[in-house]
Amino acid sequence: MGVRRTAPVKLVVPDERRDDLHESARQFLHCANRAAEFCWSDESYTECVTVNTTARDALYDELREETDLTANLVQEAIRRAVHAVNGCVERWKQGKRVSRPEFTSWSMLYDKRSATFYRNKVSLSTVNGRVECDFELPSDSPTPYERYVLSEEFEFRASTLQYDAVNDEFYFHITTRKYDSDGDGKSSEVSEDAEHQTVLGIDLGVNSLAVSSTGTFWQGDDYDHWCREFEKRRGEMQQRGTQAAHNVLLRLGKREEAWRKQYIHTVANELVTEAVEHDCDVIVFEELTDIRERLPQAKWHHIWAFRRLYEYVSYKAPEKGISVEQVEPNYTSQRCSRTDCGFTHDDNRHGEHFCCQKCGYEVNADYNAAKNIGTRYARKRIHRLRSSPTSGGGDAPVDVRINGGMLNGKSHQQLAGD
Repeated sequence: MGVRRTAPVKLVVPDERRDDLHESARQFLHCANRAAEFCWSDESYTECVTVNTTARDALYDELREETDLTANLVQEAIRRAVHAVNGCVERWKQGKRVSRPEFTSWSMLYDKRSATFYRNKVSLSTVNGRVECDFELPSDSPTPYERYVLSEEFEFRASTLQYDAVNDEFYFHITTRKYDSDGDGKSSEVSEDAEHQTVLGIDLGVNSLAVSSTGTFWQGDDYDHWCREFEKRRGEMQQRGTQAAHNVLLRLGKREEAWRKQYIHTVANELVTEAVEHDCDVIVFEELTDIRERLPQAKWHHIWAFRRLYEYVSYKAPEKGISVEQVEPNYTSQRCSRTDCGFTHDDNRHGEHFCCQKCGYEVNADYNAAKNIGTRYARKRIHRLRSSPTSGGGDAPVDVRINGGMLNGKSHQQLAGD
């Protein structure tokens, strides 16, 4: 059997080489978007390119000429695009609305040839040769890096380099895999799902930016207020139409962007802390595909906040040993979260209030949805484990953390009050 592990490490990048990483990321995203454009077809999913070798053979030479990236980084960019297109095709087959993948977030994928590891540093390929970056490891040992990357039991697979613009810091998320013998001398890979997991469900909304299955609310009042204030200020400057007003408008835009990013970073940190304090192994969000259609009352800055919150939590949570997953959001707002009910109907929800038309259960609608999101992931995981030939078909240990206790996914019985 095999187990995947991810070790997040903060990098100390020499000041004179930071621009090399930024330019490398810009060119990496260019390659990924060019590949996505090549692979995509608006006509039919059958016309989309979903085979990596097909895209690589068609684009590799051209992208090498267009950029200064090494061969491995170009191939990783193409592979990322093909993987994203494959995901869209699967949703398209299910009748969901999809669009061509677009890559905008600062990140690069490294394989074992473009990233060379030493005990306390890594050598990374860039558009301007290699750069050696020291690791900033915490003083308390052992760290995930020491347990998984330096261990002879784990094999390096791939890594993602990410940049935190708010704090001006670089992070390297190193993925490793451990192989165990399956009894006949061969190695087979399975997920780490064999372990017990406790889940924290997260619902995203307009009145509350996020609500957890533990009953914690991150209200959007302050966020909405300051977005309106910035919008009002922009309108005033646009009406003046002077060069001075234009300069103020540019500064205001940068200030607003920095403020919004910092605000969502704070929410993301608190959300991860909530998971840590409740001993959760997984944070589960609803899929963001078609979220504009599901929340027609949401403004552009709400949609921006949802995507950034998921993005920030996705790279902050692994630092605490917590994975981040997504589930389909269908009917999570209309379904009764009581495990002895589960009745689903449009009339169950009225704005922020949920009242089950069958059992009479009343609760905040977003909190109800957060519990349903956590439960949906738990049940899908149970089904996956029970159908796996390596699981033995036994009961799978999955709990959803709720206010005051847990929902036990194995028995589907509520162990604590809501």
